[in-house]
Amino acid sequence: MKQDNRIAIVTGAGSGVGRAAALALLNDGYRVALVGRRVEPLQETAGMAISSEHALIVSADVSDEQSVEAMFAQVVKKWGRVDVLFNNAGVNAPGIPLEELSLAQWKNVIDINLTGMFLCIQHAFRVMKAQNPQGGRIINNGSISAHAPRPNSIAYTSAKHGVMGLTKTAALDGRKYDIAVGQIDIGNAATEMAARMAKGVMQANGEIAIEPLMDVNIVGQSVLYMANLPPEANVLFHTVMATKMPFVGRG
Repeated sequence: MKQDNRIAIVTGAGSGVGRAAALALLNDGYRVALVGRRVEPLQETAGMAISSEHALIVSADVSDEQSVEAMFAQVVKKWGRVDVLFNNAGVNAPGIPLEELSLAQWKNVIDINLTGMFLCIQHAFRVMKAQNPQGGRIINNGSISAHAPRPNSIAYTSAKHGVMGLTKTAALDGRKYDIAVGQIDIGNAATEMAARMAKGVMQANGEIAIEPLMDVNIVGQSVLYMANLPPEANVLFHTVMATKMPFVGRG
């Protein structure tokens, strides 16, 4: 079903999961704000859609409150409302022992992956509760790291565990405004960030093992499925991963 009048925001839309989700939404008829720090990758994403007519390029830094406020204001000025936010922007830190991780490396991950996600949720709430009809849907990118860590991943894992708290609390606080909040927890998808999985990554026992990947467009379709649910239904947590990924049974 084409969603010709629905408005979506996708953060981190210039690559990987964000690009796949943005294209899935655009190709289903959504008007989509493609958000990221660099304009060129966002333009590339728009150019990959069946039609880029309904794409809006917005340069923003999700870790900066004024930048997030300006981003939402630009979308509302253009289209009048926000129906869906895919809260996806994120970064990682080097895979080094936690005792070697610098405070700056820790803060960079927390500022973008956790504080940035909070700021986008907060501004989405402000827009969605004030619009008519009231309400909307927020989908947070949690990651399998919201459930189980990899070795040498304390900043990323801590941020993603925090995202689970954001999702649960926002889902509760959003009820009175008809705002549905859910989380997609993604395993190894074939993106630049996960490319190292195909070369071999450290397991819990210290061994290096190659892990299977899935097509990132499967993730895009999962986000689209969650976005297209009727207002009375919500997927609180959705895990999508390669069938043979060593997630269940780790350790």
